[in-house]
Formats: sequence, structure tokens, C-alpha cells
Amino acid sequence: MKRLFAVCAVALLATACSNGEAESTPAVEVQDDRARLIDIANALDVAVDAKDWGAARSYFADDVTVDFTSLAGGEPATIPADDLIGGWRANLFAEKTSFHLRGNHVVAIDGDGASMVSHGYAWNKYDALADDGGALWEVWGVYEYDFARLGGDWKITAFTFTATHQRGNAAVPGAARE
Repeated sequence: MKRLFAVCAVALLATACSNGEAESTPAVEVQDDRARLIDIANALDVAVDAKDWGAARSYFADDVTVDFTSLAGGEPATIPADDLIGGWRANLFAEKTSFHLRGNHVVAIDGDGASMVSHGYAWNKYDALADDGGALWEVWGVYEYDFARLGGDWKITAFTFTATHQRGNAAVPGAARE
């Protein structure tokens, strides 16, 4: 099996190379962009869980349209990305842990714009609520992103999370630091 993989890899490289230099084709560029967009969404989750707010902010355009109405009501809004990150920083303080996981990415790219839909799972844990309904809250749902290529980099311009199922203590996500 390893030998078959090696033979196939060599054949693909030989097809993609001319005079030792890789040719850039529209199909390769689209696949590179698709991989980069998925990497951004995954890296955003990692940054949020690590509470690396500088990294989290770096994935957004200066203004972002957000829609969390399935969780918090209200209306979608366009806000400064700094305000979005500030809200996450305040809500996901050091004593509240989180874990985000996503998959089943479907990406559509149109020039310097793109969209992505993926399934997601997240949990928040706040031990201070362990004796008051439980420390854990989980949510499943669908993430939708819009991206724009700005200054050569892909940035998130719109972010929607639509919850499809929740379980656990509903006080955990909105709990403030004691």
C-alpha cells in the first residue's frame, strides 16, 4: 500500500511539474484557498479555546456581521471585530473552559469572496455552577462563514451559528465571573 501511494504521488508530482517548477492552475489555487479557509475556521476554534484573543481577532475583517440569534435572540448585527472578541473574552474568562469542534466543511469560492458551512459542537464548563444545575453546557449546530480576500489574506466578514440541539445547564454560557 505504501508503495502504491508513493507511485501515485510521484505520478501526480510529475504531472504538476514542468522543468522542476510547480505550475499554478486555477484548480490548484481553489484547493489551496479551500484548505486555507478550513484552516482559518479550525484555528479560530483553537484560539478561542486557548483564550488567545489576539490570534482569534486576526482571522476577522475589521467589521463582521454576526448572528447568534438561535442562542441569544435579538437580531443579526454588523459590529467591529474588536467588539466581538471583547465579548468572547469577557464571557469565556479563565475559569470557564470551552471546547469547539467542527467538521463536514462545504466551501464555495467566487473570486475574492467565499462561504463555508460546517457542523459544529461546543461545550462550556464552569465549575462554580456545579452545585447549581451543573457545570457543563453543550451545543450542536451549523456554522456559516463569509470570507473576503483582503490584502492577500482571507478574513471572516460574517459569522452565523445556528444551534440545533443543546444539553446541560443553560446558565453556563451566560454565566459571569464571580
